[in-house]
Amino acid sequence: MEQETIVAVMQNAIWTVILVAMPPLIMGLVVGVTVSLFQTITSIQEATLAFVPKIVAVFLALMIFGNWMLTLLVDFTTTLFEEIPNHIRS
Repeated sequence: MEQETIVAVMQNAIWTVILVAMPPLIMGLVVGVTVSLFQTITSIQEATLAFVPKIVAVFLALMIFGNWMLTLLVDFTTTLFEEIPNHIRS
């Protein structure tokens, strides 16, 4: 395999990981900032108030975007396996 091929495969892999991780991370970030603002405004410093909504948001994001995320991963893996014979020949 040539160096350009390896770099292209790794770029596709990294881009796929970023796209798959983005929905839960963004939902957790938005909920975390919202809860932190709420805690700051109300002066409530309860530890579970910070974690439970973020966990719920991440699970909700997985439920909403899970089908898209799985399709993206399956497409990447299928393409990768289909290209293996082409990379071996070169």
